[in-house]
Amino acid sequence: MPELFQSILLTLTALLSAVWIGAARRGYGEPDQPALFGALLAFSLSAGTGACAVARQGFGLDTLEAERWLLQATLLLGLPLVGVVALTLSRQWVWSRPTWGRVVIGLCAFFELARQLGWSSEYAFALGLTSAALVFYAGILQWPARLQAFAGAAGGMLMLVLMPLTGMTIGPNPLAAYEQLCLALACPIIAWLLLNLPGNLREENGAPV
Repeated sequence: MPELFQSILLTLTALLSAVWIGAARRGYGEPDQPALFGALLAFSLSAGTGACAVARQGFGLDTLEAERWLLQATLLLGLPLVGVVALTLSRQWVWSRPTWGRVVIGLCAFFELARQLGWSSEYAFALGLTSAALVFYAGILQWPARLQAFAGAAGGMLMLVLMPLTGMTIGPNPLAAYEQLCLALACPIIAWLLLNLPGNLREENGAPV
């Protein structure tokens, strides 16, 4: 499949997912606001990745470094955030804004620590596996609601395909050429799942941790 088509599709689906989440936030209570902002950040990073790829492939602009940085941020910050958001909404946990801030800072700190220790590949693999498992768990937890369960399974599987395997002994990712396509498909599926998890739409029933 042409790379430009994948990039355009990623830009459109990620941007629509971000707009969808952003518009839906207004209907949610205070406990879910920072969680959905985390999801909004993840989809925005994905849309930025696609937009930079379109600018490079379609218009010949020198955006490769920005594209690589945004893709790395998507995989090591955006998708893990999506996994944590799915977990909190599915379990109806109430986390405060400072707690979500600590989650973001922690993800950044652990990435830098892994880089300094030379464990970047192993860390990215473990983080990708954990993120996919959280999305899968959030969907399955809604059974017998089949649509949510299937969305969780599909989103988790697409996230598994996105796991960076560079430098791992198991070899390169055979689907690496379709990375942007898988991310483009994952964005709307996961966005729908997040907006159809229980969350805390009713009155707050506990103090934020």
